[in-house]
Amino acid sequence: MSPGRPARETEQGTRQRAARILEILRQTYPNARCELNWSTPIELAVAAILSAQCTDRRVNELTPALFRKYRTASDWAAIPLSKLEEEIRPVGFYRNKARSIHGLAETLARNYAGQVPQDFETLVRLPGIGRKTAHLLRAELFGKPGLIVDTHFSRLSRRLGFTSESDPEKIERDLARLVPEKDWSAWSHAMVFHGRRCCYARKPECGSCPIASLCPSCAVADVNR
Repeated sequence: MSPGRPARETEQGTRQRAARILEILRQTYPNARCELNWSTPIELAVAAILSAQCTDRRVNELTPALFRKYRTASDWAAIPLSKLEEEIRPVGFYRNKARSIHGLAETLARNYAGQVPQDFETLVRLPGIGRKTAHLLRAELFGKPGLIVDTHFSRLSRRLGFTSESDPEKIERDLARLVPEKDWSAWSHAMVFHGRRCCYARKPECGSCPIASLCPSCAVADVNR
């Protein structure tokens, strides 16, 4: 389990610590961003679905050829499901992902003129679009603040003592109280970058971590959480 918030830290102190962490990580990773490659809204939506339980690097290796062939929601909806499964097989869980992409494309083509809607509640009702992906789409496509709770975000938020939850929606709720809304997207990208480059799941590099002094997990012997 995470050690949680330091015993003597007030809620205001936790907010101040979160702000300092974000400041440091912004300086450490000035180019922190979504690392999926895309050029249109439907491409980002498809790439995000493909990235579930798969690395962005692997998705980026697969998508250029797909995006050259399929450019619109109608294009994706017209692919026979069995063919789509074969085309995305390398990213894993390809049957479920193919159904999600197909369902999303059909819904967008039929109900939204092929466009990705902006409204959060509308997005999360679309096939294959959960809260994490909805926040990502709003942040990247429409410049809206979004808490994009992936595995890195979740792991680091627990290690930093900002939540003790494991459910993504509960983690999102806890962080929404600590991080100003205007910083949600920056926080999300900073967590992902730091998780991929330093605060690894199995062997975090605490000795070289720029926020070690602000992390209650740093002094804990068993940091494999």
